[in-house]
Amino acid sequence: MTIPRANILGVGISAINMTAAVETIASWIAQGASHYVCVFPVHSVIECQKDSGLRHIANASGLTTPDGVPLVWLSRLHGHRHVSRVYGPDLMMALCAASAEHGYRHFFYGSAEGVPEKLASVLARQYPGLNVVGTYAPPFRPLGPEEDEQIVEMINASGADIVWVGLGTPKQDHWMASHVDVLRAPVLIGVGAAFDFHAGRKKQAPRWMQRSGLEWFFRLITEPRRLWKRYLINNPLFMILVLGQALRLKRYTLAEASRTRACKQ
Repeated sequence: MTIPRANILGVGISAINMTAAVETIASWIAQGASHYVCVFPVHSVIECQKDSGLRHIANASGLTTPDGVPLVWLSRLHGHRHVSRVYGPDLMMALCAASAEHGYRHFFYGSAEGVPEKLASVLARQYPGLNVVGTYAPPFRPLGPEEDEQIVEMINASGADIVWVGLGTPKQDHWMASHVDVLRAPVLIGVGAAFDFHAGRKKQAPRWMQRSGLEWFFRLITEPRRLWKRYLINNPLFMILVLGQALRLKRYTLAEASRTRACKQ
């Protein structure tokens, strides 16, 4: 089944909610399909305005989920009333919970040294019987061809069904797109800060802030040096560009990715 998408600044945001996301991913695993999932907040949509390659990756994904309340609101304005937020950390928890029934095998790739192992330990305590078949934190530098080949062999040998990728946007999205055809795992999911949140390295915003669209403010006050530009420049820019799209001052198309998506199905 093809999931419709809302055209938000030329980025196809999947018209989906958490239940549908989990069901879709489960169907890929059952079919042995090969897909990647981009989990996109507003920041990633803005990055796509500067990086046409990232926009192509997002539009060619199996799913590009609305990981931000503004993207949910805009998707509903596009006529997709059933859409709700598919937040990376919550998607991870939902699929770990589903693993108890289906026995999915998980590989955690990303973040800093020791974090994937801590994450696996935390989740294994929370979800007894969770099948973690591998963890790896790559070095913070470009990998050589031989190193990359070794990583591919390690992940393939693990027999993972889901590879969780915590490299941050846009790095994780480029990595998934370049590896989806060489990894045997049916599903790659880029979840960014979910590794640090669930491993206890960073605090998550309270649920009421997440639901009301104020998570960005919580993250800004907890990491101002790293995130000030993302939120104080990108968020106003996003609103200006969305207004321009609504007034048809600029037209955006999703057509560039249609051929790629068809090839992945």
